[in-house]
Amino acid sequence: MHGIGNDFVIVNSLAEVPDESALPDLSRKLCDRKFGVGGDGLILVLPSRVADFKMRMFNPDGSEAEMCGNGIRCFAKYVYDRKMIPEPQVKVDTLAGVKVLKLLTRSGKVEQVRVDMGTPRLLRSEIPMRGDDNGKVILEGLKCEGRRFEITAVNMGNPHVVIFEENVDSLPIAKFGPAIENHKSFPQRTNVHFVQVCNPGEIIARTWERGAGETLACGTGACACAVASVLTGKTNRSVDVHLPGGDLRVEWTGDNRVMMTGAAEEVFEGTIDL
Repeated sequence: MHGIGNDFVIVNSLAEVPDESALPDLSRKLCDRKFGVGGDGLILVLPSRVADFKMRMFNPDGSEAEMCGNGIRCFAKYVYDRKMIPEPQVKVDTLAGVKVLKLLTRSGKVEQVRVDMGTPRLLRSEIPMRGDDNGKVILEGLKCEGRRFEITAVNMGNPHVVIFEENVDSLPIAKFGPAIENHKSFPQRTNVHFVQVCNPGEIIARTWERGAGETLACGTGACACAVASVLTGKTNRSVDVHLPGGDLRVEWTGDNRVMMTGAAEEVFEGTIDL
């Protein structure tokens, strides 16, 4: 399945929960685009005691992500289209808390998913990011790869750094992305986004995902980009985020909730022998 080009291997694990110790290696194998299925992540559909289902998401390098905005939309389409839930709404338990999703359907299939992504965490310790001051990180200088970047940091259940550029198309993301991801300032590493502001209602973003590399889209990252754009006074609180794989609508509401709306698609179904 994919959410605007951010693709995932979805595994139904309701009946049989996989061995915990085997999950990192399983993700590396399944996400390999040459020797496996191929994907930006492995997502497990699991039972939950506090929500309708539990979602776990593993990156191609075997590390586990706290949340994935594009992945959770695919998750919601998976369970609804297979009639695992009766109504077009689902609560999903994640490492970043319980997320509530409203499903926009046509002919019994999900076309769009609106996700309450929760409240952004903005303090340095909440990112987390090293440093003495525990205030918000807004347009703060960071030296990396011989260049000084102005970063704005947002935690949307996982850590994000947003950097504003005049032209994101010409930026060597493969050079700067991994260097910032693994910078000593970020004890849990970080996702990195390069953003170009078009107007107060539109931004363009390119993403270097922690543990995955450059991807066509990132849901939590799009939310972080929208929040950072508001914090720096560059946009309104409701923006269209244009990503290489497609568009997301993100709104940072007056009650401090971030709402994300976007598509989810199923590509194929099958079995794999391990």
